[in-house]
Amino acid sequence: MAAPTRTHLSDLRGAARMALDAGAGITDIVERMHRTIQVLPLPLGRGPSDTTRGITGFVYRSVRGSMRLLSRGLDASLAPAMALLPDGDSTPARDAFLSAVNGVYGDYLERTGNPLAIEMSLRRHGRLVDPADPSAAFDAEGDAGPTSKLLVLVHGLCLNDRQWTREGHDHGAALADEFGHTPLYLRYNSGRHIAANGEAFAGLLETLVSHWPQPVTELVIVGHSMGGLVARSACHHGRLARHEWLKHLQKLMFIGTPHHGAPLERGGHWLDFVMDLSPYSAPFTQIGKTRSAGITDLRHGTVTKGGHEHVALPSGVKCYALAATLGARRSLLNERLIGDGLVPLDSALGRHGKAPHTLHFPKDRQWVGYGMGHLELMNRPEVYSQLHAWMQEPM
Repeated sequence: MAAPTRTHLSDLRGAARMALDAGAGITDIVERMHRTIQVLPLPLGRGPSDTTRGITGFVYRSVRGSMRLLSRGLDASLAPAMALLPDGDSTPARDAFLSAVNGVYGDYLERTGNPLAIEMSLRRHGRLVDPADPSAAFDAEGDAGPTSKLLVLVHGLCLNDRQWTREGHDHGAALADEFGHTPLYLRYNSGRHIAANGEAFAGLLETLVSHWPQPVTELVIVGHSMGGLVARSACHHGRLARHEWLKHLQKLMFIGTPHHGAPLERGGHWLDFVMDLSPYSAPFTQIGKTRSAGITDLRHGTVTKGGHEHVALPSGVKCYALAATLGARRSLLNERLIGDGLVPLDSALGRHGKAPHTLHFPKDRQWVGYGMGHLELMNRPEVYSQLHAWMQEPM
């Protein structure tokens, strides 16, 4: 059995907080249901807004109070032990678990200061790259030094930088080897608002480019799924802040990006709406509504704060869209409803029923893969061949 490390204890603290907070949330649901049954409202309409009273209310308050005390007690008892333990390295399995948890509950983890919350960072071979001192990462590895051409890859919801490698293939590493780029991978909390991640990503790129060991001559960003929305948001925020890194951005490639939203999140939103119509089912919508801000932003592909502003593709940048459908050939059902299993074809290609909202990818910068799913876009050879062809295009 491996010796305990600070990482193990930090994960334990974070998991314990989540479990106790979940218990308090379930207590709230039970109390709302209890109060509804006491009042017996009509099947449709608003339920009672007040909580239970008397001894019943005292019991519910006691349960919640006990959970808060237990949470504080665990934190207080584990904190001294952490200082005595050595740091521990993460593993691919742990990174995958944290990424999934952050994708679903990331905004809550950040808001509550939970140790499981992922901080945005740039990675190379799974190791941290300091944007203010990127040379240190290359000195420590002893491999080929940084080039003047950067390739930055941005993962999607519930994923992380390690998961660009699938079945022994990594689009980023292969493209970098072929074209002489230095590949870097963004890791971020995909449960935060896309606009918040985009703004942070823009700031990270500004620091990185200004401290890169040699003048940057070319920057290419590849985003899969939500990662493409984060990249678009970064361009938007970088333009507002007049960042210098945008001057080096040559190409922006989107792989299965839901530019106009994903139907699964829209379905979840409508289910919440229907359940809220009855006071007897409304308490249970709290469970569904705990999904992260990042997931709710996928309803319409929101990339700005407030979500009301349409953002066009960045000017002066060659933008490309790769999409897929599970069907082996073209059909209305496969393209409009099913798509790659998560993202419809129109959304991935930037098409919209309202002309002002359409993202204008030139025809020769669109590609559709048939008979492949959303995650398969990350390792299918046909996808890599198309990325390779687009990388060869002159700037």
